[in-house]
Amino acid sequence: MSEQPAEPHAFSLPEQQAVYRAIYERRDMRHFSGGVVSDDLLQRLLSAAHHAPSVGFMQPWRFIRVRNRSLREGLHTLIEQERVLTARALGEREDEFMKLKVQGVLDAAEVLVVALPPGREQHVFGRRTLPEMDLASAACAIQNLWLAARAEGLGMGWVSIFSPQQLAQLLLMPEGSKPVAVLCLGPVQAFYDQPMLQAEHWAHRAPLADMVFEDYWAKPASPHACARE
Repeated sequence: MSEQPAEPHAFSLPEQQAVYRAIYERRDMRHFSGGVVSDDLLQRLLSAAHHAPSVGFMQPWRFIRVRNRSLREGLHTLIEQERVLTARALGEREDEFMKLKVQGVLDAAEVLVVALPPGREQHVFGRRTLPEMDLASAACAIQNLWLAARAEGLGMGWVSIFSPQQLAQLLLMPEGSKPVAVLCLGPVQAFYDQPMLQAEHWAHRAPLADMVFEDYWAKPASPHACARE
């Protein structure tokens, strides 16, 4: 007989394990193997994104599926332009950065641009003092899509190296809208066994204990709160 979950509303243990597996094995992918994503599967992924939490239930996410090859090439060009500018801004790490693969726009089966819509200022609930909650809500939708994609065996990468104004012009977006992500999505040969930037020695995951406080800023939390890295 399988072990039962401790909490009455908990998922079964295999279901819990699947959720945590998707979380821990999700990767920001940059290497794609072409292929296709079926319409049914893409619809499931977008539905998962659309069921994300949002502040004031404002649902501030819009998805543009970029299928036209010339538009993809335009996206690629915008990202490459910003990649050079980012490298220059990094100073002594410029050469190191330029060796990194930062996008898969031309290789991925699908490219989705996630944007905030115009008229967001009308949503006051939860945003009066924190207007950036529209972006936070859209990020939740992206994470939902990311985890669902991993569960379905697809890779996804979030590209944020671009000029929002130029990208909005390229995709004929209305005034007041703002693109926040270029998502590369599709089959991959393999998932990275660790985050790519960690494997490339760009950065490493910080200890959880350094991130969790108790009651006051910088007061260490109880040890049991940070037992698992």
